[in-house]
Order: sequence, then C-alpha cells, then structure tokens
Amino acid sequence: MNRRRAVQAISALAMAGLLAGCGFKLRGSLRFAFESIAISPGTGSAVADELRRALEGNVKVMAASSPAAAASTAVPAQVLLDVLTEQREKTVVGVNAAGQVREFQLRIRVKFRLRTPEGRELIAETELLQQRDISFNESAVLAKEAEENLLYRNMQTDIVQQLMRRLAAVTLS
Repeated sequence: MNRRRAVQAISALAMAGLLAGCGFKLRGSLRFAFESIAISPGTGSAVADELRRALEGNVKVMAASSPAAAASTAVPAQVLLDVLTEQREKTVVGVNAAGQVREFQLRIRVKFRLRTPEGRELIAETELLQQRDISFNESAVLAKEAEENLLYRNMQTDIVQQLMRRLAAVTLS
C-alpha cells in the first residue's frame, strides 16, 4: 500500500512539473504603447462603439474629428484608428430536399487601420472576419432570430478582443 501511494505521489508531482513547464500562463491585462487614441467613425459602428468602451479603462479615448478641428486642439490623440468598413452578412449554406433553408452562415467583416496624426501607418489596412453557422427552423423563427442576434454580438466581441490584442502589440518607435 505504501509503495502504491508513493508511486501515485511521484506521478502527481511529475504531472504538475510537466504542466508548469509547458509555458501556460493566464492572459494578463493589455499594455498599450500609446496614451490616447481617436476612433473613427464617431458613431454608427457597433464594433467602434464596443472598442471605445473596452479601451476606456486603459487609454484616453478621444473624439475623432476632422483634420482642421484636430489642428485647433491643444493635444491631439497619439494614434488614430480608422474603422473603414463593418459588414454583417447572412448566407444560406444548407437546404432540404424541398428547397427550404435549413442552415445559415453569419459573418462579420471589419476593415481597419491604425496611423499616427502625421500619417505614418502603424497597422496597415487589415480585415478581421468572424463567422458562425446557425440552423434554421420555420416553427421557431423568433427564437432563431434571438439566437442570430446573440451570435452577432458574440462575434463582435471576439473582433473587439482581437483588435485590442493587435493594438497592444503596436510600438510607436
């Protein structure tokens, strides 16, 4: 019995050592190389609005303005994030023998770029894409509509998290 417990204890220690040595660590808080950012478009983009909320605790989020208005302000933002396009798509990917829709694919595409006020490009024009498949049932249209909205919100949050990680990787030098 003692020998069996000793083998179990050694096995447990060996497993703990392997897990500790694999390089796993929890994702910490993000650190940004800039202290202020302006995000355009100012309104109307759900991704830009959620990104503004996510960044507010880490950096100063300033209002995006025209070049003439930016020149008149005392301290412009250190970097400018341009959300160029944001598209939501819904395509049919599956039908039954009667031609009725059985499955959709939902997509969100966001194109953006990051630059300095002087025009130096920090992140070239980049497209982020998230997609999810959703089944469809005519007898549960309202429930499927709610599920679709929830999937779009989840994809939007995933894109904002990807954007935050890319912004954290930027260096200003």
